[in-house]
Amino acid sequence: MSMTSISNFSDSNFVLTGFPGLEVDYLWICIPFSFIYAMVFLGNCMVLHVIQTEPNLHEPMFYFLAMLALTDLCMGLSTVHMVLGILLGLIQEISLDSCIAQSYFIHGLSFMESSVLLAMAFDHYIAICNPLHYASILTNNKIKKIGMAILGRSSLLIPPVIIRLKFLDYCCPHILSHSFCLHQDLIRVACSDIRFNSIYALFLVISNLLLDAVVILISYIMILHTVLAIASREERIKSLQTCVSHICAVLVFYIPIIGLTMVHRFGKHLSPLVHVLMGNIYILFPPLMNPIIYSIKTQQIRRRIQRLFYLTSILIPS
Repeated sequence: MSMTSISNFSDSNFVLTGFPGLEVDYLWICIPFSFIYAMVFLGNCMVLHVIQTEPNLHEPMFYFLAMLALTDLCMGLSTVHMVLGILLGLIQEISLDSCIAQSYFIHGLSFMESSVLLAMAFDHYIAICNPLHYASILTNNKIKKIGMAILGRSSLLIPPVIIRLKFLDYCCPHILSHSFCLHQDLIRVACSDIRFNSIYALFLVISNLLLDAVVILISYIMILHTVLAIASREERIKSLQTCVSHICAVLVFYIPIIGLTMVHRFGKHLSPLVHVLMGNIYILFPPLMNPIIYSIKTQQIRRRIQRLFYLTSILIPS
């Protein structure tokens, strides 16, 4: 293939994949997806509203939860127009520049969520293992610095590998395996040297997702060691219960990532529908489940939401 032909391919659009084999049912599939996105937006906005308006929730733990809800909200916003646009027949293709921008936000938000979960693990560790110094360690100023560090870590490490996508040649069929753009999907259809992207992407995964997971695991080993040393059984149970929501959030985040990685790495023989489903689970499952988990397991948030619904029922008579 000539260089002119390759260049033309590189400048063309990419075809997004909806749900292969289910095209005639797109309007019906759009209904549950619209409901899921609505739940993502309403759930995370409600968590943010409750934390902002309830003075009793102006504590480090809930500041980190607000960061998590904001990250989940942005993740939903970064993909909703593409997924629903495909299902409604409004979108079929995406330009290279738009695809690169979307992949930057998706991966950046994923790293940000991992960093927030790490910060929340640190919060639990200090609260249980060093409770007397909790207030002096996690001051408002320290939380602001942690928030800025999370933002910088998530946004400044990714550009080298994302910008490189702009200068790759794409000479394979421009068909992506998801309803949105991911870095691994773009380099799959590239026909130029992708060693830098592959090596740097592996470095990002190890230095962010894997490192965060290992540190979170170590923090819980130390927490468990401290809790088991508590004489009172009731106090042990109470201490462990404060960690349940965070453990659920960690599992909800990492299990879809592992599943999607396995599908991309070893699932080339699988149906394209499996790739699409795993991609949507990776994007939507954490933002959908986190507000539910924290609303159920966190007493302060549950009571505030119940009060909010009660006031709404009074103001809007049947």
